[in-house]
Amino acid sequence: MTKAPFHAEHVGSFLRPERLKKARQQYTEGGLGAEELWDIENEEITALVEKQKEAGLPVVTDGEFRRAWFHLDFMQEVDGAEFIKLDHGLVFSDNTETKAEGVKVVNKLAFRDHPVVREYEFLHSLKGEHAARVTVPSPSMFIFRTVTEEEKNVYQSEAELFSDLVQVYKDTIQALYEAGCRHLQFDDTTWSLFLGAEKDKDLVLSGGLLEARGLNPEETLDMFVNTVNEAIADKPEDMRIYMHVCRGNYKSTYASSGSYDAVSEYMFSKLNVDALLLEFDDERSGGFEPLKYVNRSDLQVVLGLITSKFPELEDAGLIKSRLQEAEKYIPLEQLGLSPQCGFASTEEGNILTEEEQWAKVRHVVSLAEDVWK
Repeated sequence: MTKAPFHAEHVGSFLRPERLKKARQQYTEGGLGAEELWDIENEEITALVEKQKEAGLPVVTDGEFRRAWFHLDFMQEVDGAEFIKLDHGLVFSDNTETKAEGVKVVNKLAFRDHPVVREYEFLHSLKGEHAARVTVPSPSMFIFRTVTEEEKNVYQSEAELFSDLVQVYKDTIQALYEAGCRHLQFDDTTWSLFLGAEKDKDLVLSGGLLEARGLNPEETLDMFVNTVNEAIADKPEDMRIYMHVCRGNYKSTYASSGSYDAVSEYMFSKLNVDALLLEFDDERSGGFEPLKYVNRSDLQVVLGLITSKFPELEDAGLIKSRLQEAEKYIPLEQLGLSPQCGFASTEEGNILTEEEQWAKVRHVVSLAEDVWK
């Protein structure tokens, strides 16, 4: 059970129970101490892990229950980064705006005493015979930090910043490995910058962010790939690195559209990760043709054919036919099935109930058991 690839997968985050939401709010307002919150989080994560096992998932996560955001909580704890309030949030589809929060760089970046290690150690104590996976934002997520004039005193260019990020992630990998972690996932929305979405939608990931930063698309793609590859170059042989590529997931809305065509040669031929978790749940993702660039028999490609945004269960026959279509480009044994994203990339969560969430998870497991029997 602990040997990947897994044919039934999930992206990592789960809807936060009401008790946890209330506890985190109390902590924010000063009515609950850090260790009291930690204890409540532990109890809720323990229950969550049992539910994942009961649903038949081979790999468990902590659901990102200790985070408000899938990325900012990790980023702000990196030495040299600082959490900040913004004037405006990010604009997703249906004009849905996120909380106005971000991270800025105030000093050289380094990985020291990061809480992600303690958090993983608790998850590790619960995993039993299952695999346990921790999620962290991909190095390229730091491109979304708030750029200020004062930051130019720290880093003169994105390339200089990414050079330090390589070491941050090398240290992250090593610290988690020593804590027992063998499955690490990078979550990345920045690939959506290159997917050629319609500019008139003016969404955060398709509204000219590269141009606003003065970045050349091809040079930036190279920088993203090289940073990840350098960061994982020395990973232990028995540790698997996943990358989830996302188009945005906030309260059941999205941030960008477009097929993988524009990035396929980079993503499928140049990234040295062990597995890719890809969104393919609707027409925004395009077809499977870009998968022809997968040139490694050891790269697992997990197809996110089940949406985490809405409660309706997908037709089983349709999902099986889509897997057969993908098999034209990649052998079935190299493929997996999952929701296209987590159920709660932020603590607000998508618009469905916990029971509907678990029905989705069980649907993935059931389909995988039938397809890969």
